[in-house]
Amino acid sequence: MSTPERPWPLIDDEECRRATTMIEMIGRRWSSSVLLAIGRGAHRFREIRGMVDGLSDRMLSVRLRELEQAGLVARAVQPTMPVTVQYGLTPRGAELLTAIQPLARYAQRWAAEPEEPAASA
Repeated sequence: MSTPERPWPLIDDEECRRATTMIEMIGRRWSSSVLLAIGRGAHRFREIRGMVDGLSDRMLSVRLRELEQAGLVARAVQPTMPVTVQYGLTPRGAELLTAIQPLARYAQRWAAEPEEPAASA
């Protein structure tokens, strides 16, 4: 059997660890949905929660905090009465959404097709 040609250069161990950390972050339940909601224009807490079915206030608070700590989401507090808090994607978060799009297209393509049974030897 011949080795298939790789369309991309191999990554080293450190790059793999960094990629794994980011994949685990966005793979947590609700994280990608929260990023997508913000990317689609939801900026207030209630707007984000309204765009993600089944997401509780508590879990949204946890995910927003994690995404902010990861540098993917920025939180802006406006000193109005009452205080207004808005969330937005950082350039890093926007680039991550762009990187997720091919994976979403892949999932869409393969989710629609039934899995073929493995060939028996």
